[in-house]
Amino acid sequence: MMTRLFLAAAALAVASPALATGKMTCKAGPQSGWKSQDALKASLVKQGWQVRKSKVDGGCYEVYGTDPQGNRVEAYFHPVSFEKLLVSRRGQVLFRKK
Repeated sequence: MMTRLFLAAAALAVASPALATGKMTCKAGPQSGWKSQDALKASLVKQGWQVRKSKVDGGCYEVYGTDPQGNRVEAYFHPVSFEKLLVSRRGQVLFRKK
């Protein structure tokens, strides 16, 4: 019985897509066409950002760091154009692309 339960849970986990936070989604096409996270970081640093961490979330690049105004933020960027889409601080939206 436990074996069947384990196998069912494992099958469900494999079949489930990767979870995104739902804050932002990007329709950016295949990752082979994306610019690199390192290129995004370099671009942001030139603009005065400090980048602590970046990852893919919802097909966008999600960045944790400090913006040029000194706010510790979570920000989303389009992985092809690096367009800024959303910047928030502790749940407060500082910028959202219209």
